[in-house]
Amino acid sequence: MTDKTKLSADEWDELNFPRSPENDFDRVVESALNRRGFLRGVLAFGSGAMVMGTGMLSGRSALASTTARFPFTPIDAQTDGVVHVPAGYRSQVLVSWGDALFSDAQGYDVAEGGPVAGSDRVFGENTDGMETFSFRGHQLIAINQEYTNNDINLPAAQEGVPANAEDVLKLQQLQGVSVMEIAETENGWSVVVDSPFNRRLHHNSPMTLTGPAAGHALMQTSADASGMQALGTLNNCGSGKTPWGTYLTCEENFNGYFGATGEMPADEKIAAGYTRYGIDPEGWGYDYHKWDARFDVTQEPNEPHRAGWVVEIDPTDPTSTPVKHTGLGRFKHENAEVVLARDGRVVVYMGDDERGEFLYKFVSNGVYTPGGSTEGLLDDGTLYAAKFNDDMTGEWLALTPESTGMEMAELLIFTRTAGSAVGATTMDRPEWVAVNPYAVEAYCCLTNNTRRGTRTNAGGDETPVGGPNPREANQYGQIVRWFPHDDDHAATGFAWDLYVMAGNPAVHSDAYGGSDNVTAGNMFNSPDGMAFDSTGLLWVQTDGDDSNEGDFAGQGNNQMLAGDPATGAMARFLTGPNGSEVTGLCWSEDRRTMFVGIQHPGGTWPTGNGVPRSSVVAVTREDGGLVG
Repeated sequence: MTDKTKLSADEWDELNFPRSPENDFDRVVESALNRRGFLRGVLAFGSGAMVMGTGMLSGRSALASTTARFPFTPIDAQTDGVVHVPAGYRSQVLVSWGDALFSDAQGYDVAEGGPVAGSDRVFGENTDGMETFSFRGHQLIAINQEYTNNDINLPAAQEGVPANAEDVLKLQQLQGVSVMEIAETENGWSVVVDSPFNRRLHHNSPMTLTGPAAGHALMQTSADASGMQALGTLNNCGSGKTPWGTYLTCEENFNGYFGATGEMPADEKIAAGYTRYGIDPEGWGYDYHKWDARFDVTQEPNEPHRAGWVVEIDPTDPTSTPVKHTGLGRFKHENAEVVLARDGRVVVYMGDDERGEFLYKFVSNGVYTPGGSTEGLLDDGTLYAAKFNDDMTGEWLALTPESTGMEMAELLIFTRTAGSAVGATTMDRPEWVAVNPYAVEAYCCLTNNTRRGTRTNAGGDETPVGGPNPREANQYGQIVRWFPHDDDHAATGFAWDLYVMAGNPAVHSDAYGGSDNVTAGNMFNSPDGMAFDSTGLLWVQTDGDDSNEGDFAGQGNNQMLAGDPATGAMARFLTGPNGSEVTGLCWSEDRRTMFVGIQHPGGTWPTGNGVPRSSVVAVTREDGGLVG
């Protein structure tokens, strides 16, 4: 029997919801072969070059020498069990899973991961997206805790299987979000234990639902007949930050927490939504549904509709209730990148992290005014899905009742179905989006898609090779970049190019070797996290195959690279321990410290006691200089 708790989200979906093969497979293969010639002849890596049509840069040797803008000496790929940074820099662990946020909480327990009591008063597991905030002289950080590794949180004899409601409660409380005050002393950065700002939000924390889908019949449950008050935020992946100083946490693989103790819902609309979003009777191994009726779709068929949203949290007010914004759509959110349009309207870019799903943006109807009311700015507006054309143009397709044939609340609850209805482009797992602070351009990590050109997505949409998804069975990933028309993020038209195609030039001499800014000295696979710093450098984090074998030989552990948007040059800055994902990036107020997340490390990092723990590291320069 397959142990579902050890599967990735993609593997779990494939096991439970196998996709149909592409009907016109021969056409897809022919397109893939033709596309390889297109890639070598057309791709450009500077926005000016793309817009002016001057073609691609001259080659790997030219790009390899364009590293002068990077304020560090690039490091080599690594395969060991520690964090590496360049000469002149150092890293220190800020916080690890199980560290107490309050003095009355028991800290990390190597035998059982800590008791149930107080599991909501320690730093949670599997750090992901995070943002920093400055408030009245205090440094605050909000950090996502994406999921748990059950086998190291429950007694060893149980082999990761919850035996009762108490086990489930413990797992629920170790996930969600940690809000903490942090401070720097002569010994480095640490958490301010017992700070009044410290707070844990988890799978049972009260949340308010707002926007067009709030209160709809599909959002109502036996515990909440209003459909306006939810409990918990699930599988918190990427993050975002609003101009008014709040934290956005994004619910991604929420589907795996639900299961059924009896019959699955017979309602045709609900059943179709379960298939599109991956709700399975057995769940993903958490077994919540066996001990907590809220997660049993036999009893509560609408509960999954209350997950898969972007949640807004005020890190400065520990008494505030988080808000789930239904106006931003329901799907497997990666992050939420917020930027202002030319007229002050709020624009939010979002990726749906599943093979063959869509890239979205939301544009508010209201205008943001500093110090003014922000009510409705993340709910009252228009949601769009992206369509990329092969001629390197694109358009944002409005998701409305008229364009989709769906009523407004339902197109937000079943946003993927709405994206299919308008013919949006199926993407290679759109993950983090980042907007350049010095140019009107945005980037999205398309992390990989091994089913590209061979399988449909969950809704039956074809996934042909072409446009920003140029490689069949894409195991390396790429980063797409777009340039809004009229230098306005609210515009519905855009031009696009590929900033980089990851690959392995030591193994492949075709498109799978990567684009010309990928060399034997900086190669990587599966770009995932991404953020710009205050100098305009683009930082890219990876979550891919770190076997260092076969197609991935020489790529080493997952890593973080810096990229120059003007030249396309990329350089490796940090490597994580073997087995880990490098994810989440933010900076201290003075920009002298970079905070980086290390999720699910292998080996014994960081404590050396035999049980690895997800952690956040603080990276500084030895001379005290700026790091971003």
